[in-house]
Amino acid sequence: MRFWLSRLAGITANQMLMVAVGWHMYDLTSSAWDLGLVGLFQFVPALVMTLPAGHVADRHHRARIFAISLFAQACVAGLLLWATETGHASRTLILALSVVLGLARSFQMPAQQALTPLLVPSRLLQQAIALSSSGMEIAVICGPALGGLLYTLGAAAVYLTCATLLTVAAALALTVRYAFAPGTHSRSWRDIFAGLHFVWERKVLLGATTLDLFAVLLGGATALLPIFARDILHTGPVGLGLLRAAPAVGALSMSLVLTRWPLERRVGPRLLAAVAVFGLATLVFGLSSSFWLSMLALAATGAADNISVVTRLTLTQLETPDDMRGRVAAVNSIFIGASNQLGEFESGFTAALFGAVGSVVLGGVGSMLIAALWVRLFPSLARRDRMSHDAPAP
Repeated sequence: MRFWLSRLAGITANQMLMVAVGWHMYDLTSSAWDLGLVGLFQFVPALVMTLPAGHVADRHHRARIFAISLFAQACVAGLLLWATETGHASRTLILALSVVLGLARSFQMPAQQALTPLLVPSRLLQQAIALSSSGMEIAVICGPALGGLLYTLGAAAVYLTCATLLTVAAALALTVRYAFAPGTHSRSWRDIFAGLHFVWERKVLLGATTLDLFAVLLGGATALLPIFARDILHTGPVGLGLLRAAPAVGALSMSLVLTRWPLERRVGPRLLAAVAVFGLATLVFGLSSSFWLSMLALAATGAADNISVVTRLTLTQLETPDDMRGRVAAVNSIFIGASNQLGEFESGFTAALFGAVGSVVLGGVGSMLIAALWVRLFPSLARRDRMSHDAPAP
């Protein structure tokens, strides 16, 4: 529970911090290019350092790595608070601290993913991941709204709140105990890249991971929501906020369902079906001219994506030995980051060619085709019955 609360506080603060940093940068420069640079300066160091971070997570105490990552982000919030209060806030400072945030998150993600299986029995892992996902979705829904509300009092109010929450989250993480055995593998490049080799050799993991990558890459419509809100659904900023929250609401609802009723049989077919439903719901959203139908379709994409996420993470944790979990989690983090970032680029590129509706419709159809193609490319995934091969027969 302390680990869950630590993650909840940390993600909420992180979401608030992203809102504040974006607004603060735009207040300083009024440049859309600089807003893009904030994201880029976080993404590139995270991409470069994630595999070494996974190696570190397999050699050292994961709860302490997680805590240090949170405290580093608390320090960033504290520096931004100081800079805001003293008049030293600048474009250069925000970009430099964005690099620190990216580095901190590159170590945070593998450590927190690899820590979960050590805290719960394997038979409860799926419910634990679903519960963890529910906390993340609550943070994703509430964090930006709270950050925007506090920003009306000034950027300093947000930075102070973020620094406090992140410090509390780090302190909670330090109280997490598990049976720690230091890793014995070397610091060679071969060991650093061992996670990639491990996933490549296990087709169930490769299929599940790449399925999520391509589905999100093709089917993500988030980057185009402002266009749909203003030009197609004819709603204002409030409507845009509701549209952005709809997938998280769907994901939260599904995570609560999976916590109570976890998937026990036909895991592979249901994973593939969830991706197909994600594509179908994306297609419906692209063709909809009704605000409420669009909301429902986006909520369905979030629910279907949550099934995919929980199933993929559970399979990954159960198929991976503990001394490899950090490096495999690092590979998973790279795929997630690539699908989200490149998905936004793909949406913008195809929207420029075919329009916003055409882009989303093509993405939805593409996601359904990917689900069908993966049945043939990864038959072991399509035939997978239970999460664990060791699960008892009914």
